[in-house]
Amino acid sequence: MNSASSSSCIGLNGHTPSNGSTTSISNQSELTYGDDANVSVVSPVLVSNGYSHTPYQLHNEEIVNHLYHAGFQTGNYADTILHVHQNSYRLHAIILSRSPFLAHLMSTSPQTGGQRVIYVQLDHEPEVTHEVPLGYLYSSVSINLIRPENARGVLAAGCLLGGMEDLCAYAYGACRQSITVETITEWLEFIDSIPLSPDGSLSPQPPLTSVFGEYARRLREDVFHFLVVTLPNTLEIYSSPGSESGSSQGHSGRDTLLQIFSLVPFDMFKAAVESPTFQIGSDQCRFKFAKDAIELRKRGIARGHGSEETVVLAFGGGHMSGSAVHVTRKMRKRPLWKVNS
Repeated sequence: MNSASSSSCIGLNGHTPSNGSTTSISNQSELTYGDDANVSVVSPVLVSNGYSHTPYQLHNEEIVNHLYHAGFQTGNYADTILHVHQNSYRLHAIILSRSPFLAHLMSTSPQTGGQRVIYVQLDHEPEVTHEVPLGYLYSSVSINLIRPENARGVLAAGCLLGGMEDLCAYAYGACRQSITVETITEWLEFIDSIPLSPDGSLSPQPPLTSVFGEYARRLREDVFHFLVVTLPNTLEIYSSPGSESGSSQGHSGRDTLLQIFSLVPFDMFKAAVESPTFQIGSDQCRFKFAKDAIELRKRGIARGHGSEETVVLAFGGGHMSGSAVHVTRKMRKRPLWKVNS
C-alpha cells in the first residue's frame, strides 16, 4: 500500500488534481473543510496581454445559469419551501444560506421532517419586494429585473436579507434616478414615514423604514437635494435679480413648485425654504414663495394639525443659518370657555 508523502497535493473529497499529477500553477486559493483539512484548490490561469483568464469561466457561468433556471425558476430538487406574503417558493437551503437573515430563519425554525418549511413575516415591512432578491441569491442576472417602480422594494429586501451589498447599491442608484417631477409626491409620502428626532436627525427606530438602515437617511437627503436644487433648475425657476418677473414658462414652473412644496413634510419644507442652496430669486422672492406655499398647505397637509405655519423675512445682516427667510410653526391656542357658576 502506497502512502502519500507530506508534500503530496491533496484535493477535495480525497481526489488529487490532474489524475494524481502535480502541476505548479499560480493563484492557488486555500479552503478549509472540517476542523483539520487544509485543501489547496488550484485553478489554471492563462495570461494574455497582461490580463488573466480562466479556461473554466464559461463552465462556471453555465453552472450559475443552471442554478438560476432549474433551481430558482423551476424549483427542481428543492429541499426548502419558503412562504412570503401569499406566495410560496420551492428553493434550496444551501443557496438560501447565503443570506444571513434566511440562514438564521432556517436554523431557528422547527422542522417536522421532509422538506424544510420557513415563513418570512413582512407584515411590518410593506416596502419589501421579495422575488428579485431571492433570485439574486442564485444569480446576478436578476439585477436586470430592477425597474424604477420596484427599485425601492428591492432595496428594502436586499437590506433585510443581508449579504447583498452589490444588489443594494444597484437598487439605490435606480431609486435616485426614479426621483422625478412625476414621482416626487410618492417619494414625499415615503419620506414622511421616516420620523425625526427632536434635534432634526433621523429617529434611530423608524417604524416603517427600519429595514432600509443607512439608506433611509441617504434617500431622505436625495429627496431634499431634488427639492432644493434639481427641481428649481428643471422647472427653470429664474434666480437672477433682473428676471424676477420671469416668463410665462417661469410662472408655470413656479406654480408647479408651489404645488409640490405644499405637500412637503414641515421639517423638510422649513429646511428647504431656509437653505442657501434654494435659489429661486432674491430673499423677497423666497419669502413670497414661502408665504404662497403656506397658504396652500393650510388647505392640505397642514390642515387639522392644530398648528399654524408662518414665515418671516429678516432684515439686516447676521441672519441665522445664513438665511433671511425663516419658517416657524406654533400650536394654536385653544379657546377658553368661561363657565358660570
